[in-house]
Amino acid sequence: MDTITIFTAVTAAAVVLQAGVLVGILLAVRKTSTRMESLAQELRTKALPTLESAQALMDASRGKLENILENVESTTSVVRGQVERLDSTVTNIIDRTRLQVIRADELVTRTIDKVEEATQSVEHTVVSPVRQISGLMQGVSVGLEAFFRGRSRRRQAGDGMGVPQDEMFI
Repeated sequence: MDTITIFTAVTAAAVVLQAGVLVGILLAVRKTSTRMESLAQELRTKALPTLESAQALMDASRGKLENILENVESTTSVVRGQVERLDSTVTNIIDRTRLQVIRADELVTRTIDKVEEATQSVEHTVVSPVRQISGLMQGVSVGLEAFFRGRSRRRQAGDGMGVPQDEMFI
């Protein structure tokens, strides 16, 4: 056998084998294509109506959503304005409260100062003279006591006893 015959036979076998592979690929592609067409048909029948109803719902809701967004925006503006007013009011109240606390502190301080002044005045005008009078009265009392004790000692000395009774008692 000649090399050309062998080469021709090998080439023929390779062509037949290649044709078989191509036929197998063709069958697999047809089977896959059929499966893809059935999936596409199922998708059309099930998913497309759902997508269409979702689109219709979004189209119908668009006006309502825009209205809701406008309402939220206007509500936010109103709330912001009210919060600013509330902040201003609270700041004003705090400032007034501080002022009243300062005034009350000054009033209490002045009152305490006046009470101290009155205490000093009372002490100077009343307590000092009372102390002086009390000291004078104690002096007079001690003087009278000493005077009367001296008399009683002289009487006891006249009794003949040279020792006063208070001293004998010990």
